[in-house]
Amino acid sequence: MNKVEVIHSPALLPLYDLKDKVVVVIDILRATTTMCVAFNTGVNKILPVASPDECFMFKEFDFIIAAERNAVRVPGFDMGNSPFEYENPLIAGKNIAFTTTNGTKAIKMAKAMNPHSILIGSFLNITALSKKIKESGRDLILLCSGWKDKYNLEDTLFAGAVIHKLAATYGMHDDAALSAYFLFEQHQDNLEALVRKSSHAERFTILHLQTDDVKYCLQQDTLSIVPEMEGEFLVNLGLKNEVLIMKF
Repeated sequence: MNKVEVIHSPALLPLYDLKDKVVVVIDILRATTTMCVAFNTGVNKILPVASPDECFMFKEFDFIIAAERNAVRVPGFDMGNSPFEYENPLIAGKNIAFTTTNGTKAIKMAKAMNPHSILIGSFLNITALSKKIKESGRDLILLCSGWKDKYNLEDTLFAGAVIHKLAATYGMHDDAALSAYFLFEQHQDNLEALVRKSSHAERFTILHLQTDDVKYCLQQDTLSIVPEMEGEFLVNLGLKNEVLIMKF
């Protein structure tokens, strides 16, 4: 039986061995959810970058530049980090340089530790994600992006939801995985009510966002795609494979 571990914050990454394991990066509110939506809309590639300054440089290379800090779009950028923005059909076929407070940081830190692969997880694609994990036949790391290196609730709930789906084929290898699993088990019937009490959801309330990003990000199985790192870019490998088959 393969093993699953949960890392509650990127700050804990040095304590873990990611080599040859599948890593799922989780940032439910909102980066990994938004990435899934972008690929579903038809985005070509997403380049995770560390800072707004680095991100801005890619404007010269015909990238859409997207930057978020502290839950708001950085002034001067084309897009922020709300999934609603990425339903715009005008972004289809485009490349996006993307930086966020937590999610893109977690991706870059994980990539530096030589995992077998990095997948992007959200409630929107949880069943497709779980299927791809099972097909890998490899040990699993569920990496929660958290909030500025601190624990957060919604990422842990999602980690628990993935473990719940994989229970027949993956064994929980640490207490972090156990706690995520039992948290989801206890609250699976009222996820939205619980997440709305989280610090990040409260942050959205203070900012008076015009869209209900919390409700959007907790939808389950609306997408069947699984974004994955390929070199420096995130891509939708499923779509890429479909194109190759059609060309053949």
